[in-house]
Amino acid sequence: MPNLFSPLKIKSIEFKNRIVVSPMCEYSSENGFANDWHLVHLGSRAIGGAALVITEATAVSPEGRISYGDLGIYKDEHIAKLKEITNFIHLHGSVAGVQLAHAGRKASHQKPWDGGAQILSHSPNGWKTVAPSPIPFAETEEAPLELDKADIEKVKADFKAAALRSLAAGFKVIEIHGAHGYLINEFLSPFSNHRTDEYGGPFENRIRFLLEVVACVQEVWPVQNPLFVRLSASEWTEGGWSADDSVALSKILKEKGVDLVDCSSGGNIPNVKIPLKPGYQVEFAEKVKREADILTGAVGLITEAAQADAIIQTGQADMVIMARELLRDPYFPLRAAHELGYETKWPSQYERAKWPAK
Repeated sequence: MPNLFSPLKIKSIEFKNRIVVSPMCEYSSENGFANDWHLVHLGSRAIGGAALVITEATAVSPEGRISYGDLGIYKDEHIAKLKEITNFIHLHGSVAGVQLAHAGRKASHQKPWDGGAQILSHSPNGWKTVAPSPIPFAETEEAPLELDKADIEKVKADFKAAALRSLAAGFKVIEIHGAHGYLINEFLSPFSNHRTDEYGGPFENRIRFLLEVVACVQEVWPVQNPLFVRLSASEWTEGGWSADDSVALSKILKEKGVDLVDCSSGGNIPNVKIPLKPGYQVEFAEKVKREADILTGAVGLITEAAQADAIIQTGQADMVIMARELLRDPYFPLRAAHELGYETKWPSQYERAKWPAK
């Protein structure tokens, strides 16, 4: 059996292989509601054989959406359609996960196919953004409001309520989004966090908000269900959040009961030059796994079966979290198994299309 198709048990959940559908924004919701697009998009990746299917960044509050088309889980009415989707995913042998997110200062944007620019707070479909400090992401953007202590407590309560709704909707994995320049990442980075209270300044203060969010989620999330955190492991900029910071934080997250760190990078500083190449972020997953002794997920231009298998085989990461390749081919896991000489189970409805055994 290829390493990519070896099972992995985390707490009470056994994943049938190591392939994960990465959270990918679809910008196809109205008022945060999932719809048939999400059912087909996420459901087809379950049929395609991925072990874990994670929703796009799912906002814990209306103001936490990246765009007005983002998925949300900030009211009870969102649960019913999400439950339909998780039921379908589980029916087809995959595990349903949800990424809980707050976009912070990177909220209130147009959909990417409409240009993706920030929508000013006084404009239709726009709202005032919030952040640890009143620093805009880009000079051309409107400055966010600085969160005060009451605001921080509200955001933490929003994450807790969203976790409770996630449970009601049938999700078995939660990933807390602490990457890509969104709110939690903004607290972590010295470039976006200029606070002088207990949430700013030294490392132990800047990680405080994330640790408190984790604790709030754990108050309602069953201890037997996996809890992941996504980090931007490096800002690719001198003086910014570093891979060593990610290791130090991941050690603490493990002590606090987090099961896996999803290691991405960048997103909090504009116009950073990132050396893009196949697997360019895998080194972060490997470093965090080895130095923090925690399970990790690898992301970033992973497109080939042999490449993904090697990541698991060499112990660089425990899961391969794929995005664009799974947009191009929802059935990549079935194809990858065949390419690696392993015949995995196909949906009965598709058996007649199965490749001949090698």
